[in-house]
Amino acid sequence: MHNLKNKTIFITGASRGIGREIALKCACDGANIIIAAKTAEKHPKLEGTIYTVADEIIAAGGRVLPIIVDVRDEAMVSEAVNQAVSTFGGIDILINNASAINLSSTLDLPAKKFDLIFSVNMRATFMCSKLCIPHLKKSANPHILNLSPPLSMKPKWFKKHVAYTISKYGMSMCTLGMAEEFKNDGIAVNSLWPKTIIATAAIANNMSKIIYHMSRKPAIVADAAYQIITSHSREVTGNFFIDEFLLKTKGVKNFRQYAMHRFVPVLPDLFV
Repeated sequence: MHNLKNKTIFITGASRGIGREIALKCACDGANIIIAAKTAEKHPKLEGTIYTVADEIIAAGGRVLPIIVDVRDEAMVSEAVNQAVSTFGGIDILINNASAINLSSTLDLPAKKFDLIFSVNMRATFMCSKLCIPHLKKSANPHILNLSPPLSMKPKWFKKHVAYTISKYGMSMCTLGMAEEFKNDGIAVNSLWPKTIIATAAIANNMSKIIYHMSRKPAIVADAAYQIITSHSREVTGNFFIDEFLLKTKGVKNFRQYAMHRFVPVLPDLFV
């Protein structure tokens, strides 16, 4: 395993939830973290901005560069990548965490919302990877980690929300293709997905209280992500990891520590 001290990690959508949790986990090693996210001012319903997370990263022992980035805007991403490289001298790890969720059925999904989930999920994952890869090629242990589900062509995963499934599978197909495309460069490209629902702002704001209580803390995904990005990039690529299964192979036995509510059973995720 590689320690993340002085490694530069570019994380999209890291102002809250899973992205924030991964950032803080990496900061404990003394990593350099780029928080590339949209939230610069406090949101009435959502916790966290790029600046509040930056303060937390410094307190945890990391170095940080918060940048306002809309991942749909290629110029903004390109500028953020350039800033990251000029500040820290390179990029070692890209985490494509930014995501838009919309579980509408075909007839209920407006074109505008369709465009949003595809541009944030599939297009941004492709674009951020493309812009970071020239720098990743120069790293000693480069990783791309996409927060997207295992690929499966079973109709049940598509039936209720075909557009959202395709948008997330688009991220997973980036994993599949780029892992092979950049294998000789030693760039690891993997996907990670939670076994259960994770207690993020999206769940808190869009689902019932009981579903929130049946969730796990984002820390479980961060712990699994850490295992992947500290592994040898030439040995661990092209995988679709599930957080719990991965952590079990690393000897973790107590999964109640991740439960939002100790006595409530956890709810399996949408794609598991």
